[in-house]
Amino acid sequence: MTDNKPLIEQRADPFIYKHIDGYYYFTASVPEYDQIELRRAKTIAGLADAEKVTAWRKPDSGAYSELIWAPEIHFNHDAWYVYFAAAPTRELKDGMFQHRMYAIKNEHANPLQGEWSFCGKIETGMDTFCLDATTFCHKGILYYVWAQKEVGIKGHSNIYIAPMETPTLLAGAPKRLTIPELEWETRGFWVNEGPAVIKKNRKVFISYSGSATDENYCIGLIYADEQADLLDPASWTKIDKPIFQTNAKSKMFGPGHNSFTVSEDNSRDVLVFHARNYTKIEGDPLWNPDRHTFVKYIEWGEDGMPIFGCPSQTLKN
Repeated sequence: MTDNKPLIEQRADPFIYKHIDGYYYFTASVPEYDQIELRRAKTIAGLADAEKVTAWRKPDSGAYSELIWAPEIHFNHDAWYVYFAAAPTRELKDGMFQHRMYAIKNEHANPLQGEWSFCGKIETGMDTFCLDATTFCHKGILYYVWAQKEVGIKGHSNIYIAPMETPTLLAGAPKRLTIPELEWETRGFWVNEGPAVIKKNRKVFISYSGSATDENYCIGLIYADEQADLLDPASWTKIDKPIFQTNAKSKMFGPGHNSFTVSEDNSRDVLVFHARNYTKIEGDPLWNPDRHTFVKYIEWGEDGMPIFGCPSQTLKN
């Protein structure tokens, strides 16, 4: 893979998970927003040409029949789950889309086979726009992290965390971790979304994306000590500057909505993200298909903090 060459073209909100079976599993938003697509391969590079399997397709009508966004595949409690957001319509209500969060489940060892069952909506206790769910396990507790609009707070979405009783049922009330408040989080839209979790150096890190999904889109970071109460917002520290952003010189614009995986030999951490190679988008950026999936290595500083570097640096074989 060479500099600025996408791993996979026209796949936004990319998620790559390396399972204990040695396979990498990939899913992302497809340009049509009408299905959940899965791939798997023995290498990260192999995902580019891997077989594409439709795990689930949206119904023609109903609460989750439009705009299938940001799927993530996880293996929780001995089964596969894909968490995603969907809306009943493409229309805006009070200036917001109407997404809620859902999940599907597959108990087959290979999630590209077997049958996916629809689990229903993930209830958070707030009936508002929400999306971009991810999960992670820490000290024996499964956590759910996502983005949601909260009445009374300016903006489109904040980042929340809650423990899970089951992979589809929250065990406690949401705790708000960060809101869009800084200049680089509020360009075009007031947004904190797309959380992704990585644990390293005795810390728990949550990256997230801010601003509109054009060249202003960028990645921020909050973190907590691994021994802290992750459900206490006071445990989390927010970095006041973006840690990954547009690099006009290398023609990498709006890098964001990332996930994390590891190299084939498990020795290096890998950042997975989408970006565009140009800024002059015709029409609404939402419907532009040219957000491509890129991957690059993460470095780690002596202080234990991640160094995301420049979007132009991609994995090299």
